[in-house]
Formats: sequence, structure tokens, C-alpha cells
Amino acid sequence: MHPDRFANASENERLLAVQYTSLVNDAYETLKSSLKRAAYLLSLQSIDVSHADQSDLGMDLLVQQMELREELEGIAEQESAIEKLEVLHRKVKEKLTAKEKLFATSIGDGNFDQGKKEFFELQFLFKLNSEIKAVEERLLGY
Repeated sequence: MHPDRFANASENERLLAVQYTSLVNDAYETLKSSLKRAAYLLSLQSIDVSHADQSDLGMDLLVQQMELREELEGIAEQESAIEKLEVLHRKVKEKLTAKEKLFATSIGDGNFDQGKKEFFELQFLFKLNSEIKAVEERLLGY
């Protein structure tokens, strides 16, 4: 964009252009991230996903979280960690794909309470995926 493009624009017009640009960028980031899209879809139904209470997290999710985190911690300390991290990364990506499909089905069926629970599972899997990448980068010296 040429710097003189807005030379004749009023201050209000410039401010409005910046605000619209910000909205477009936010919308793009929301569309790009399946987790942000999920949060947005729930927010359209006035469902708050900024915090989870115990009823949102089932015992099976908590057990799964502990098992996967323990697996990641164990791998990070092994010599053959890169190969095992790749296996764990694929496993987590498969779980993410499956959970995204379940979320879409729940939302499509109008079952927003179930969608909220699946959102929190997605949130955990995204965070774990990020942690796996961080361990991998650390081990590879990036």
C-alpha cells in the first residue's frame, strides 16, 4: 500500500480504516485456526469458553491428559526421543482430527453443551501439540 494513499483522508477515515483492517485480520485468524473457530461458534450461542469448571471436564479427559503428558515427559528424556515424539505427534494429530469432527457434529446437531466439552478437549490437544513441537525443537537445537 502506498503511504500517500491516505494523505487526503480525514483522521476519522484513517481510524475507521485501521479498525476495519483489524477486524479483517481478526476474522482471518479465527477462520485459520480450528480452535478459534470452535470458540467463536460457541460464543455465537452465548457459551463462555474462557474457563472450564469440573462439569466440563470428564474423568476420562483428565486421565487422558495425564497419560499423554506423562508420555511426553518420558519421551523428552530418552535418546531416541525424536522418533518417539513423531509417533506421539501423529497420535495427537489423529485425536485432534477426530475431536474436530465430533465438535462439528455436536454443533451441527445443536448440542452446544457437548460442543463445549469437546472444545475443552480440543484446547488440551492443541496445547499438547504445541508442547510436543517445543520439545522437538529443543532437541533439534532450533
